[in-house]
Amino acid sequence: MSTMGFTWAQIVQPFEFDRLQQMAVLHGAIGRLLLACMLGGLVGLEREAKRKAAGVRTNLLICMGAAFFTLLSAILAGEANPDKGRVASNIVQGIGFLGAGLILHNRNRVSGLTSAASVWVVASIGMACGAGLYVPAVVAAVLVVLALELVGFLERRGNIKTYSMIYEVRGHDQTLMLESILDAMDKVGERLRAVDQDDVGQLRRVSFTLTATGRRHEQLRGTLQSEPAIDKLLVFRDPEDD
Repeated sequence: MSTMGFTWAQIVQPFEFDRLQQMAVLHGAIGRLLLACMLGGLVGLEREAKRKAAGVRTNLLICMGAAFFTLLSAILAGEANPDKGRVASNIVQGIGFLGAGLILHNRNRVSGLTSAASVWVVASIGMACGAGLYVPAVVAAVLVVLALELVGFLERRGNIKTYSMIYEVRGHDQTLMLESILDAMDKVGERLRAVDQDDVGQLRRVSFTLTATGRRHEQLRGTLQSEPAIDKLLVFRDPEDD
């Protein structure tokens, strides 16, 4: 009977830590978790400033969760078990599923790849924090922010980065407005795809999306503003663009 009770106790509560052990784990975990929160939040601030889906809270929680799982992986394995990374190894798979949910395919284009990649690398930063590799984690976080900001800046300055803009044209003659839009698109060498049209009282509104380089957007904006049939032109950054 005692043997059966001992076995049942092991099944119900396979891990048991006394107060001293828990305090020792807490003492070692506080710095790692706080650093993971700070580094994840740093990357999240950059994404939040660009109004991306994965912002401060998402990156902060992913980084802290990866750090905590990495820390628990070694603790739960125990001293006698050489396989201390079993729990941590599953982080990569879990983050892969999470990143896949950020990737969208619509309007003949794929968006969310950068957000998915940033979530994936933030998890690796969290794992480094959980393993006690503080300096590599800090360096990796700085490199991520520099890559997102500096490379994006160079892409825009070099006119090699394409991004989507939503154009909203307002006027009173919808037919002339559409002809003006087609003429402007022909001048910049772009093809007009889907167009949304609606009326607000006597005002006619036509909206369309164009994915092109910054120089091409500037050319189209200038051409549309010179069209007499267009009373007002508004341009917005596509929120689904990455």
